[in-house]
Parts: sequence; C-alpha cells; structure tokens
Amino acid sequence: MDPNVKQQNHTHFAIYKPYGYLSQFINNGQKQNSKKLLGELYDFPKGTMAIGRLDEKSEGLLLLTTDGKTSNDICSGSTEKEYYAQVNGEITTEAIELLRSGVQIGFDGKKYTTTPCKANKIESVPVFPERSKKIRDSRHGPTSWVSITLQEGKFRQVRKMTSAVGFPTLRLIRVRVGSIYLKGMEIGEVRELDSI
Repeated sequence: MDPNVKQQNHTHFAIYKPYGYLSQFINNGQKQNSKKLLGELYDFPKGTMAIGRLDEKSEGLLLLTTDGKTSNDICSGSTEKEYYAQVNGEITTEAIELLRSGVQIGFDGKKYTTTPCKANKIESVPVFPERSKKIRDSRHGPTSWVSITLQEGKFRQVRKMTSAVGFPTLRLIRVRVGSIYLKGMEIGEVRELDSI
C-alpha cells in the first residue's frame, strides 16, 4: 500500500426508515418542509448516501454509507433484499408461483419481466411497530402477508409484482439486505455498523 495515499475511513448505518420519509437528504426542488428527509432522523456525516431506495410509502431496513464503492456493490444485483408485503386478500398458491417465476410489470414506459425470485406466504402475521398511517381494517376484507426476496430492485418493484398477480400491496417493509436484518429495530432508529 502506498504510504502517501491517505486511508479513507467510511461510516455505515442501518436505519428503520419510517413510512412517509423519502430515501434522500436533499429536497430536490420540492416545497420546503413538504417532504420528510432522512437527515431529520439523525446527524449523519457529510457525504452519507442511501444504498438503494425505499419509496415514500415503504418502510424498513435502509442502509447508508459514506462509501460509494460499497453502495455500488450492494446495488449491483448480487445482494439479496427481502421484503414483507401485506397484501389485499388471501394470496393464493398460484399467485406465489407466478411471483417466483417472474411477472410482467411496467418499468420506464416499457414492459419488463421480473427475474425469478423467492416468494412465500407468511402463515402467521408478523409483528411490526404500528405504522403512522393506519392500514385499512378487517371490515374491508381479509389481508395476508408474503415474503419476497429479490436481487434486482426496479422502482416500486414489489408493489408492481403483487398488483400484477391480483393482490395489491397495502404495507411494504424491507426486513433484510444481505446478512443485515431489521429485527429488533424501532421505527426511526439509526444504528452505526462496523461494516456492511
């Protein structure tokens, strides 16, 4: 190693992104205070970036880093990302099989077929902190939960996938990225990680 090259120390974080927050730090021209941003949750060091995104209505595990290479490595498509989706209706075995084999969704104005993935119905209702915006109640019919694990990450992909098989997503929570789990974290919690 060249002794003249300064070793860059990077910091990494895991956060439980709350519902209603954008996965960004800058307010990209939107009306001031109209959107909640990640910087409101913690005093992150300069240069911190989200690794991938969760849309505004999605919750759960979001990794942050000051290291662009780490971000690129995780977003490159080889790292598994697992989501728990609460869907409208009792999801069927046929729908699960379709999710596993790949479904056609719209992406960038074109048709896109998702790559095969892991998908399973979750038999017992998972326990998560209550969301800030209430999910519709059982008077509007049954709901069920499904686990979907992807290595790709198109915009709103899980939501588009469950809609494509006839079971729109009501609540979406990312529970795992690679070997890092959401388990045990509270909504809005930030943890510094030794490595990612």
